[in-house]
Amino acid sequence: MFSVSFTAGSCAVLIGWLLYRSLNCTIKKSFSIKHEALQLLMLVNLLVIYRMTFHPFGKVNGQVQPLIFDAATAFPFRMNLIPFVNLGDYEIKSEMWLNLIGNCAMFIPTGIIVPILYPKCKSFKKTVLTGFLISLTIELIQLPFAVRCSDVDDLILNTAGCIIGYGIYALAKRRKHVSV
Repeated sequence: MFSVSFTAGSCAVLIGWLLYRSLNCTIKKSFSIKHEALQLLMLVNLLVIYRMTFHPFGKVNGQVQPLIFDAATAFPFRMNLIPFVNLGDYEIKSEMWLNLIGNCAMFIPTGIIVPILYPKCKSFKKTVLTGFLISLTIELIQLPFAVRCSDVDDLILNTAGCIIGYGIYALAKRRKHVSV
């Protein structure tokens, strides 16, 4: 059994990100404050997604609970492949709405940031595919963790959030062109 604290996981992501960005700037021999600020925004977006998807919401003694892997409880994988079948399982309807809105809202920034930051992903299709693949990766990584459940609902709602984000991006871009 091993566990990963939110702090350790976040630090690992941050160190990896900094190494990647440093290497990227060194290879390209260019540095843009605007581009790096957008990269930082994407990092914050990914850290929020990491927090919400891998570490249980409740705190114990004021600490975010660690992600625990235990081979004895990893199998069989916990997964739901039937869309929206578990919505009726919520005893408190506000928790159901929190799940629906939260999963959607969590990926809205992704739909806005991706087309701005990555020119090859400016199209609706590529941006939504990127959001879908990020969400799918999360669901696959969650499979062996007994405290997490991979759910097709999350995949659908995260992708819907990315679509909403892209819509916001497209509207802002359109308004910018109209008002100029």
